[in-house]
Amino acid sequence: MTEKEMLQRNIEEFSRLQDYMVDCDKASGAYKKMKRRYIELKVILTASGVNLTELDIIKE
Repeated sequence: MTEKEMLQRNIEEFSRLQDYMVDCDKASGAYKKMKRRYIELKVILTASGVNLTELDIIKE
């Protein structure tokens, strides 16, 4: 997998994960697990130089 493909995959996962988080109760265990992955993806994308201003709807 090329770097570009990996970046695309992470962006798609980040976007999809946020959709799930919006529909989930913030006090739930599922939300807490999703938030951990959200933070991981946010770090990966930021380190890769992706501007998350437009992509990040959770903003936590």
